[in-house]
Amino acid sequence: MKASISINKDDKISAIDNRIYGSFIEHLGRAVYGGIYRPQDKSADEMGFRKDVLELVKELKVPLVRYPGGNFVSGYNWEDGTGPRENRPKKLDLAWASIETNEIGIDEFQEWAKRADTEIMMAVNLGTRGAAEAGNLVEYCNLDTDTYYADMRRKNGFDEPFGIKVWCLGNEMDGPWQIGHLTAEEYARKAHEAAKIMKWTDPSIELVACGSSNRWMPTFGDWEKTVLRECYDDIDYLSLHSYYGNPNNNTPEYLAQPLIMDDFIKTVAKICDEVKAEKNSDKTINLSFDEWNVWFHSNEQDKQVPRWSYAPRLLEDIYNFEDALVVGMLLITLINNADRVKIACLAQLVNVIAPIMTEDDGCWVQTIFYPFLHASTFGRGTALKTDIGCGTYDTDSTKNVPYITASAVENDDGTITVFAVNRSLDEEAELELSGLEGYSLQQHTELCCDDMKAVNSISQPDNVKPSEKAIGEKAVLSAHSWNVLRFIKK
Repeated sequence: MKASISINKDDKISAIDNRIYGSFIEHLGRAVYGGIYRPQDKSADEMGFRKDVLELVKELKVPLVRYPGGNFVSGYNWEDGTGPRENRPKKLDLAWASIETNEIGIDEFQEWAKRADTEIMMAVNLGTRGAAEAGNLVEYCNLDTDTYYADMRRKNGFDEPFGIKVWCLGNEMDGPWQIGHLTAEEYARKAHEAAKIMKWTDPSIELVACGSSNRWMPTFGDWEKTVLRECYDDIDYLSLHSYYGNPNNNTPEYLAQPLIMDDFIKTVAKICDEVKAEKNSDKTINLSFDEWNVWFHSNEQDKQVPRWSYAPRLLEDIYNFEDALVVGMLLITLINNADRVKIACLAQLVNVIAPIMTEDDGCWVQTIFYPFLHASTFGRGTALKTDIGCGTYDTDSTKNVPYITASAVENDDGTITVFAVNRSLDEEAELELSGLEGYSLQQHTELCCDDMKAVNSISQPDNVKPSEKAIGEKAVLSAHSWNVLRFIKK
């Protein structure tokens, strides 16, 4: 198969906000307890954080981590995770039918974030709590005033404010599964009042309002318009959430799903711009795709977990090679929408639908770790438009699916990186590249495997891993492969 990718360095999509390579840690399953924190672990530091996990997180260069949820946050009292641990209450976590010990809260997590070289994207509870409690949390985290909550932080041992800049106004409040579920009108008013108090407390923060939990919600579209009309002047971003999967074992259909993500992004951006026009505003609301990933493998497994367990094994999808291809294409989609998507969070980071997995005797990386690593490492700079010529195929739900999908990034050092996936299951693609005159291909990294269902494990951690391809006269994309092509000036 022959294919072409044309790049025009003068045709830029946007500067890429590095926060699109963010992730997510929720108090859910073994993400916190056993994941980032295990005091008895052989690798634990003096605060009980797993150093083996910290090293992998730092390798991914995650700039931002959303915390503490997720569904969990809608029933969470943030004060429970502060102060002396011996005084912290054990609580029922209604979101995940688990026991929350509150050993880890914002006091500890902000320290973990520093050690992981990342920033926090903090979510406030707009389910069982409201505007006043959200403002109090902003004061606790960010203010240096001689006032109650800032003084509480100091009494807890933290003289300096945490300086958290990005805040989520609740989580998936359109979902009937959510603790404190609200209608669009109810949420819009509650978020508006919370946003006012939070920004009055710290005008420097940025706020993310809840969009629809997914595009298949019956209120999708109307929800966005209602929230934006009420909150437009108070917020900076609107959230999108979406998960992808292959429960019917239809690989061609599965590999087409990133097109659904692209349409979702463009539809929500269009809604934001419609409300901008209604309001005759100069302000553009950008997008925070703060939950995205593949999630379907663990659905049956989770039904067997007993209620009211401590750190149960929940949502522990074991990812295979075809999942890595899809995650790579979802990253390509985010890069190609860098003009509107300014924040994105791979959900989640450790153990729970995650690239990093732990056991008591060590940790290992899943197949999806590698495309995320490559994009986070080499996908910083300016996104360039690409014109792709290739054949297409049809599925039952999606027509004209291109065999090749790609994004191009002009890195800050002048290098150009092309990320490309060949969706074809049986044909390699010989690439004709144009627009790169004066550049030469210096590195071609490939993730490819004959077995689409191959996985990594703690006993076989390198079963699926990238390799370096020899540089020839033309770049060739193997059948069903993820590729990173690095071009430098001659």
